[in-house]
Amino acid sequence: MEERQHHEPSPPRAPLWARLFGPVDIASLVCFRVAFGVLMMAEVVRYIPRIARYYIDPPLHFSYYGFEWVRPWAGDGMYVHFGVLGLAALCITIGLCYRLAAAVFFLGFSYMFLLEQARYLNHIYLLCLIAFIMIFVPAHRAFSVDAWLRPKLRRDTAPKWALRLVQLQIGIPYVYGGLAKLNPDWLRGEPMRMWLAERADRPIVGPLMTQEWVVYFFSYGGLLFDLFIVPAMLWRRTRPWAFVAALGFHFINGNIFTIGIFPWVMAAATLMYFPPDWPRRFRDLLGRLLRLPPAAAKPALPPAPLPTRLGRGQKCLLTFLGVYTAWQLLFPLRHWLYPGDVAWTEEGHKFSWRMKLRDKGGSVAYHATDPTTGESWKIDLRGKIKRWQLSEMTGRPEMILQLAHYLGEQLRAEGIPDVEIRALAPVSLNGREPEFLIDPEVDLMKVERSLLPATWIRPEAPLEPAAEARLSEM
Repeated sequence: MEERQHHEPSPPRAPLWARLFGPVDIASLVCFRVAFGVLMMAEVVRYIPRIARYYIDPPLHFSYYGFEWVRPWAGDGMYVHFGVLGLAALCITIGLCYRLAAAVFFLGFSYMFLLEQARYLNHIYLLCLIAFIMIFVPAHRAFSVDAWLRPKLRRDTAPKWALRLVQLQIGIPYVYGGLAKLNPDWLRGEPMRMWLAERADRPIVGPLMTQEWVVYFFSYGGLLFDLFIVPAMLWRRTRPWAFVAALGFHFINGNIFTIGIFPWVMAAATLMYFPPDWPRRFRDLLGRLLRLPPAAAKPALPPAPLPTRLGRGQKCLLTFLGVYTAWQLLFPLRHWLYPGDVAWTEEGHKFSWRMKLRDKGGSVAYHATDPTTGESWKIDLRGKIKRWQLSEMTGRPEMILQLAHYLGEQLRAEGIPDVEIRALAPVSLNGREPEFLIDPEVDLMKVERSLLPATWIRPEAPLEPAAEARLSEM
């Protein structure tokens, strides 16, 4: 008779929550900690010459909804603030008082971010989020001053959730940025066509910037890159090619567009999709190439057993990870709760990874009316707002409303208690004909800031003859 082969049943796979607390090599997290700290020090240094321009000189700072209480430090306080930020970034780099340094940097950098809405950039928001999760990621257990001073802290491993949390935070802007590009304007090459044309005077590459094939190469290349870079980095077979593509993409972005350190942060972060021991492999490879003596091998430790039940602290951490992940996945989708095109109304645009999707040009003129006398006049904005703020607020209804209230409060203080403020704001979106963004008949002093849909924002539609006539009032 033929013998039957008996196979041992494979052990049941551990539940997801248990695998999240399993160990992975800490090397990649340590490298990311060092890279993040160094780049943040560079960012702080880059800001120092601009502190007065952005945070001290403006008489008005555009605030975020709910954060109107955030104000710049008095006197030289902003310079001290950036000095503390630089020191915190240094401590993150070397792993000295790491968790305290990460918390200080997160709070200080977020404070700087919240000071001025006219300075909003998606990459600054992302840096705030990365600084936040770094508070919890135990990236100081190796190659750090903390681990040197406290030997009991030293580990060659970190829990897998720490690695997955960083990968998630880095992957979300890519994926959501790609999905946001699936819109008619981007697919027809706008606003990329306009931005490239502005760079046509650059040496060597300038003449290429107005070529249609270059426009569509950048538009569709950016779309495909954002959509597929994360899955390509997660798959072992495509990972090396995807990483080369990521380096090329960020190098081109960094040289064509003015986006600060963002390309270099993302290039460094993309390494987090490689196996977590890649720094050790790279070190060994480099040692062989340079014919260096191999490092003393450490005895292999048996893998730590996965937990069979969660302790109270692990339950709290798992709850935090679930809530944080849900927020990061759902909050960028809130623009679907508002009517109209988010690129026009701006409702739900910020914090949604809608990067480089719209270009708005236009102007804003404010008219005050004293209802007691019926007198109306145009408000002179000189000395009330900086030019760089004006260029940013032109197409942003919420900022137009903030300035209207600021101007109205000044006139009330001058003795016009019931002053009315109206705005004429013709705006062009992605090269279209200008249209009024704000209803010119609405008294903005009676409009309160709100998260509800704004009825005072006009829908995107051609101007009526009466509205066109009002342009002459500007």
